[in-house]
Amino acid sequence: MKYKDYYKVLGVPRGASSDEIKKSYRRLARKYHPDVSKEKDAEEHFKDLSEAYEVLGDEKKRAAYDQLGAYRSGQDFRPPPGWGATGGRGGFSQADFGGMDMGDLFSQMFGMGKAAGQRGFSAGMRGRDVEATVRLSLEEAYAGVETSLQLAAPGQSPRTVKVRIPAGVLPGRRLRVRGKGGTSMHGDSGDLLLHIEVEPHPLFQLDGRDILLDLPVTPWEVVNGASVAVPTLAGNVRVRIPAGAKSGQKLRLAGRGMPEADGKGDFYVVIRIVMPSELSDEERELYERLSKLSRFDPRPNFPKD
Repeated sequence: MKYKDYYKVLGVPRGASSDEIKKSYRRLARKYHPDVSKEKDAEEHFKDLSEAYEVLGDEKKRAAYDQLGAYRSGQDFRPPPGWGATGGRGGFSQADFGGMDMGDLFSQMFGMGKAAGQRGFSAGMRGRDVEATVRLSLEEAYAGVETSLQLAAPGQSPRTVKVRIPAGVLPGRRLRVRGKGGTSMHGDSGDLLLHIEVEPHPLFQLDGRDILLDLPVTPWEVVNGASVAVPTLAGNVRVRIPAGAKSGQKLRLAGRGMPEADGKGDFYVVIRIVMPSELSDEERELYERLSKLSRFDPRPNFPKD
């Protein structure tokens, strides 16, 4: 089998922090996302990134991966004896990684199956992993959803599988559903690997776990200040537009972004000043009076003539 250098895939050093790994993954995932990327082999890059982040983004899996040592990408590699049994390289056992099954980790990394009595590993003893893409609305990604998928593993009849997508899942993530893949001749099932896509929303935009909403406001609302009702994925709220607000200014609603295990992202209302498309004669006259009364110079550094 060939060794995969997940640090190289994500473009980070082996000593990178969790935040550095997450930031690099998000940056590269946006670059290679198949829906928007024009890069060559974007889909393959995207799959490699998702696989690398699933390992390095998990503290226990990363610790187990690091115990394998460092090799060149593509170098022939064989897991050390005993991994997935009672002890591993350097004297580690499953207990050292919270009871993680090392066979499961190698199955994820190298597509290997686990068979008792064969040094912990044996290829082909479990069914194939099956990959599928799930397209969600932003509302479904926010709240979580149960959905049905039609799957067709090689050499097997199509079947329907129900899966539960957890709340707060982000585009570009890969979810592993244990035992929902293809079934081997021994009756052991592989896993179902779900690639998550989130459809564009007419109002909201995702920025990591934060959600952004453009809020159109009138010139008089930003001059005088105003209280405005705005939609969020958790229901409508009222937002106070401060007097003198500027176009592009962000108003933060803490904890109203995408949910996750240790909290939520934030929700940002982005002020966009808009002008009426049609003006009555009286409105036009008022703007003319304002232009003569106002001493405000929006272009102080521009030529005056």
